[in-house]
Amino acid sequence: MQTNSRGARILVVEDDAEIGRLLAETIGEAGMQARIAEDGVAMDALLRKQTFDLIVLDVMLPGEDGMSLCRRIRAEKTVPIIMLTSLGEEVDRIVGLEVGADDYITKPFSPREVIARIRSLLRRASYGLVRSGVQRALRFDGWTIDPLRRQLHDPSNARIALTTTEFDLLLAFCRNPRRVVTREELLSLTHSGLAGPIERSIDVHISRLRQKIETDAREPMLLKTVRLGGYIFTAPVEET
Repeated sequence: MQTNSRGARILVVEDDAEIGRLLAETIGEAGMQARIAEDGVAMDALLRKQTFDLIVLDVMLPGEDGMSLCRRIRAEKTVPIIMLTSLGEEVDRIVGLEVGADDYITKPFSPREVIARIRSLLRRASYGLVRSGVQRALRFDGWTIDPLRRQLHDPSNARIALTTTEFDLLLAFCRNPRRVVTREELLSLTHSGLAGPIERSIDVHISRLRQKIETDAREPMLLKTVRLGGYIFTAPVEET
């Protein structure tokens, strides 16, 4: 993973040649490298050949659609994913987040927005969210989260795969244990001040996070919802 955006390798999965070319040119002008795949087959071929720092994935693709591709990528990789969609309904954007996307951009888009979203996500994925000088690992309820390596280990020391956004959320909670954290605060923490996705997206990411850290995600004990307030992380947290 690149520690900054310059030189980052971006895979654009887009079947519209004009949009793909625009994205590639925009990404190149920003000092990053772009490869284009027109469908899932071409995407798989590129992923077998090289590693990418981020994927921009269109929803509407010939053959296997973007939602299915996102779900399949996320089952194997933690690479940040931005969904590119022309769908206007909120539910469609939420589905993208539910299958593992970190963010989304709605068509039509401005090149500046694309670069801002990519840079923000790359900063977060390369430790950019860490804001204090102390970056020691933290422990809660037998779990260990390491801000430097961006790794989470369960009580048996098995590594648990998290998306960039899921990791950022959990780290934010571990740094603010036993206090109510609002959705606005979480958006700020996980999107570096950008006007990120709708607040509902936070709920989707937290639902996915609960499935990974809770004994029963339907009856969460560690990460609880506070009605009209936000969320509270109930476990005591200590530095290791």
